[in-house]
Amino acid sequence: MQVVISVGGSILAPGNGPDQIAAYADVVDRLADAGHSPGVVVGGGGVAREYIETGRELGANEIELDAIGIAVTRVNARLLLAAMERGPGAPPASTYEVAQRQLQRTDVAVMGGVSPGHTTDAVSAALAEYVGADLLVFATSVEGVFDTDPNVDADATKYEELRPSELVDVIVSLEMNAGSPAPVDLLAAKLIQRAGLHAIVMDGSDSERVLRAVLHDEHEGTEIVPTAE
Repeated sequence: MQVVISVGGSILAPGNGPDQIAAYADVVDRLADAGHSPGVVVGGGGVAREYIETGRELGANEIELDAIGIAVTRVNARLLLAAMERGPGAPPASTYEVAQRQLQRTDVAVMGGVSPGHTTDAVSAALAEYVGADLLVFATSVEGVFDTDPNVDADATKYEELRPSELVDVIVSLEMNAGSPAPVDLLAAKLIQRAGLHAIVMDGSDSERVLRAVLHDEHEGTEIVPTAE
């Protein structure tokens, strides 16, 4: 199975310690050993936000700030590669074409950001579309997709399953409410809809949960199920 795993920077950050990075590297190795082809996209997290804020205070423009964020995601991707036993034997892929070649050659690809203006959420969805992934997993710091922010609304309801078009509607609604964080960004949701991708949005703080989701379809997140729309 071709799977793309989007690992949030807050999940795979150096501040969480080397054990967390090693645990995710082990999951990628085990998926490849089981005959799957994992493509992993790593986010920047708090480290990227700190660098971006510093750059903004120093007068950098938004494109320059995006480039700073992309650089941090690729550093995080290098840490993951350093911990893996299997891998492409090369730096993180910088384009979708390179990632696809790595998957074809070694069954594994790791990358960070690609283009200014695109979050790693969107990069993950674009990579999944590009390589024709069977499954896209967003390993985030939240349990799934909620109708409101569960951090401030005790009555927030988690969706067990959504169609791609419904995901887009939920993300639009969340983004219209100031301060309500969305588990994936709108561009990623629209790419999922366009490509008809099968996706899971889940709590990835424990890498074993991601492994179970891919190998056994066992998870407590939100499943995005493509249907004829």
